[in-house]
Amino acid sequence: MIRIGQYNTLEVVKTVEFGVFLDGGEDFGNILLPKACVPSGTELGDKIEAFIYFDSNDEIIATTKQPLAVVGDFALLRVVGICGIGAFVDWGLEKDLLVPFSEQRRRLEVGQDIMVRVYTDKASGRIVGSTKFNRFLDKTPANYKVGQEVQVMIAESSDLGFKAIIEEQHWGLLFRTESFGKLFPGKKLKAYIKEIRPDGKINLSLQKAGRAKVDDLADKVLTTLARKGGFLPLSDKSSPEEIFKEFRTSKATFKKTIGGLYKQGMIVIERDGIRLNDN
Repeated sequence: MIRIGQYNTLEVVKTVEFGVFLDGGEDFGNILLPKACVPSGTELGDKIEAFIYFDSNDEIIATTKQPLAVVGDFALLRVVGICGIGAFVDWGLEKDLLVPFSEQRRRLEVGQDIMVRVYTDKASGRIVGSTKFNRFLDKTPANYKVGQEVQVMIAESSDLGFKAIIEEQHWGLLFRTESFGKLFPGKKLKAYIKEIRPDGKINLSLQKAGRAKVDDLADKVLTTLARKGGFLPLSDKSSPEEIFKEFRTSKATFKKTIGGLYKQGMIVIERDGIRLNDN
């Protein structure tokens, strides 16, 4: 069955001067793949992976170009136009994606980079975008465990910190005190479940809890030292940015880790960095 707004592997059933037609089955018939998107050497009977969507004439069409998001995805997209029914965002295809006014939490402006959820409108069957995420998230019970590693995408910042989308299913909050490095809407990274509150809301952390994060970082520090000739120009005097760039961790955790390695006699702390203890 053809999935609109997704990649489909379809058979070439007809060649014409302006492209090839792919077999869309009984529901959709033959679907045009324009000549510019046809892989070199394509013949009848070949199977091509193509993205299926609606062109500017609202006709079903195929493309081998890769959109910035497919149906079901959240993505950071740029507003490129405004019309009488909404805003258009660039999602990497010839036809821009419409975000109707009814799907905007606040009015969008040309040039903005915004987080969008791509979905299929049930009434029209068309692919559209939305910035109203609440109706797409927290629809299923959160079965995470404290300490579990999850994939998140930063959605927006707030006074408390950063709202993040967990596994494309649930809301999570990353407090500013738990944040380090450059965080911005659209950034994807791994995080850990810090707390599941009685009201069901989820707090996140970018580091493993307690001793586990120190032990994990200690292994990384020793491995990195060995790989770089036994010396790193990092110490407790280094900036948080320098430490994050190398180890993706906070300065506080780094200081605690190298302090532990020093007490164990694993490293020597010098004025301009840390060195493996050859003894």
